[in-house]
Amino acid sequence: MNQAVDFIHSSAELAESLEQSSPTRWLSEIRQQSLSAFKNADWPTPKTEHFKYNNLSALAKQSFASIAKQSESIQVSNLSLGELATETLVFVDGYFRNDLSNIEQHNVTFFKDANQEQQQLILEQLTKQQNEKNIFSLLNSSLTQDGVLIEFNSESGDKPLHIIHYSTANASFATTSANLIVSIAANAKGSVIEHFVSEQLGEDDAVFFNQSSQFVIGDNAHLTHYRLHLEHESVIHIGEVDFWLNRDSQMNSFHVGLGGKIKRLDLNIYHQASGSHADLNGVYLAKNKQQVDYHTNVEHRAAHCTTQEVFRGLIGGSAKGVFNGRIHIYPDAQKTLAELSNKNLLLSNKAEVNTKPELEIYADDVRCAHGATVAQMDKKALFYLLTRGIPKQQAELMLSFGFINELLDGLKHEDIGNYLRPIMAQIFQQTI
Repeated sequence: MNQAVDFIHSSAELAESLEQSSPTRWLSEIRQQSLSAFKNADWPTPKTEHFKYNNLSALAKQSFASIAKQSESIQVSNLSLGELATETLVFVDGYFRNDLSNIEQHNVTFFKDANQEQQQLILEQLTKQQNEKNIFSLLNSSLTQDGVLIEFNSESGDKPLHIIHYSTANASFATTSANLIVSIAANAKGSVIEHFVSEQLGEDDAVFFNQSSQFVIGDNAHLTHYRLHLEHESVIHIGEVDFWLNRDSQMNSFHVGLGGKIKRLDLNIYHQASGSHADLNGVYLAKNKQQVDYHTNVEHRAAHCTTQEVFRGLIGGSAKGVFNGRIHIYPDAQKTLAELSNKNLLLSNKAEVNTKPELEIYADDVRCAHGATVAQMDKKALFYLLTRGIPKQQAELMLSFGFINELLDGLKHEDIGNYLRPIMAQIFQQTI
């Protein structure tokens, strides 16, 4: 417990030191509020429901009381998504790299350059972000010195915006805090790809990445979103993604998470006005002694809204997977349709999954369903493939891919599925 206290104390000192040279003085009040709540927050333990199955020792036992130094000499390998044409924002160890980025049509503004109207939007969203249940959300707010605001309107181009966060050993035992706000105007469309990746890190390295993304989707607006967590296992990543839907707005969000020392993602969807629809799908994979945790929360606050949520997990070695999916139906949210499915496949006898689907319903005219399964590889199906002369490892690979291929085939951008398949195939080969 002393280590956890040390982490809180050193992180608070880091936030206070950054405040002295902040480029965004107009965010000082919200940073101070978050810092005060962070200092007084309890460190999560197995008795903390929101973090019940998370082992945070890899974070608490190290000091991350610094930020990485900027290095323009760091080279980044090719991170294009096949033949998919995108505009690109690249950050290396938390620093924007203009030389690696390519923005022509999209409206991208850094917090430090925001005008008065943009500042109001940023302040409103950061205020909403303050989640006292999540100590790391408070830490992110207290460390937010800058961030990125992206605004889509009817004049925005069709190209997806590809945001790459690249971590290197230069950021070992340092904290990288990042913040993204995306606003899609009424009747507009936007596509955003959040891509988290790193160089090959040493076993003793530890990079702490704390990131928050918020998407404000206007009336009758459409969002296509991907969040790809493909970092090396030495990257500790704790992130939060919030979606704010308005009248007749639609979102389709797909997530991939590879395991790490700690990989924890909180996804929140807020149906604020009638007619909105959300598709939330994801795949998580862990091997060795990795852990990966997805907590999803869908708030149906208005009538005539729909949610379809599907997550699949593949866990091998001695790894641990966690999924907690909650759907909350408010009294005024009549005529809601909400469905949640979580299926998990254990690839070894030592792999572990804790899954908890939840429905909390306070309306009487709704259609809701939820379910979860945990199983091992189908021995009959494996035997069938073996009797057809297929080598065992290839047969296991085929069955594993079959478990998630439905979600990859349903992606709007086919090139992203093609980009992910060989990465996942390599993970499966190392796991089974």
